Amino acid sequence: MTETNDLLKKVIESVIGGDEAAAEALARQALEQKMDPLQVINEGYVVGIKQVGDLFECGELFLPELIQAAEAVKKATELLNSAITGGAESSKGKVLIATVEGDIHDIGKAIVVSLLVANGFNVLDLGRDVPTLDIIAKAEEFKADVIGTSALLTTTMVKQKELEETLVKEGLKSKYKTIVGGAPVTVRWAEKIGADAYAENAGEGVNKIIKLISGS
Repeated sequence: MTETNDLLKKVIESVIGGDEAAAEALARQALEQKMDPLQVINEGYVVGIKQVGDLFECGELFLPELIQAAEAVKKATELLNSAITGGAESSKGKVLIATVEGDIHDIGKAIVVSLLVANGFNVLDLGRDVPTLDIIAKAEEFKADVIGTSALLTTTMVKQKELEETLVKEGLKSKYKTIVGGAPVTVRWAEKIGADAYAENAGEGVNKIIKLISGS
């Protein structure tokens, strides 16, 4: 038990420090020691990235460090998720994430992506300033289960509405579950435009996506 706790502590430290090499090495070490991959993910990498999010929110970490931490989590958890049931089949579902057209803010999305990967989802991150038609085309190509969009400006929120309207127009609305987020976005906005869910933060986003895919 002491060895497990020590390794989990080192995992958390590697994530907070944005040490990609250490995070990946610790994942391999955990597998070599026959530790439960899910335990290592949930009690190590997820805890670490949540702490990074808290530090980022209060101004103790900055965007470059946030991105480094997210990359550290992504690569390490991909290794662990692959070991759970042998690779792609372990995926809980496919989630496409994008910041809408006209919005170049990418802050926080890295944490969302990392948490989703850490929780066993196959994630396609399209980045920022992504046109509606590109989001839909990539969702079709990726065979996404959920489309998640972020808008950090009140002027770009309309693109989330445009996505919902275009999905309806193209007869694709029933094919995908949609979730929206971002600083100016609210649950009322999500309901108004016809999105399936709204998430205030990364942790809530993961929980909502799990529910969307499971149908609960």
